[in-house]
Amino acid sequence: MKTLWYFTLLVTLLVAGLVLAGQLGFLSGTVPQELGVTDGRLRPPSRTPNSVSSQATLYPEHPQRAYASIAPLAYTGDGDVAMARLTVLLQKSERTVVVTQQPSYIYAQSTTPLLKFTDDIEFWLDKPNSVIQVRSASRLGRNDFGVNRARVESIRAQFLS
Repeated sequence: MKTLWYFTLLVTLLVAGLVLAGQLGFLSGTVPQELGVTDGRLRPPSRTPNSVSSQATLYPEHPQRAYASIAPLAYTGDGDVAMARLTVLLQKSERTVVVTQQPSYIYAQSTTPLLKFTDDIEFWLDKPNSVIQVRSASRLGRNDFGVNRARVESIRAQFLS
């Protein structure tokens, strides 16, 4: 009985320590250095299953290409208007901060509510194809448990409504 009590106390302290570390920002990771668009491409998806990219097929040898593939955001009409609408949508999103806003590129950061993990989200206006390319990736961890995909699909649903 005493062993169970010690085990419960240890687990409780570990969970409390993890939550405290997250709340203090120790789990946010560092901003990637190579963000942005180079030669019409956002950076490749992560090498582990913790990111999604609408341009994953541009990297045929990438080990997570199948996991990371996601459709871009389609729009009709003026691309600049679509990007402005997307910016407003992101600014209204909980726990999301727009860091960089340019006419054809948006970089935002989104944090999880409890542990404050930070994910980096990029959008690039691909006018010739009438789409907005997207990449969303976790900074820490090997697996995002589908969080980035769910976020992009939620943004897509809001963008299309």
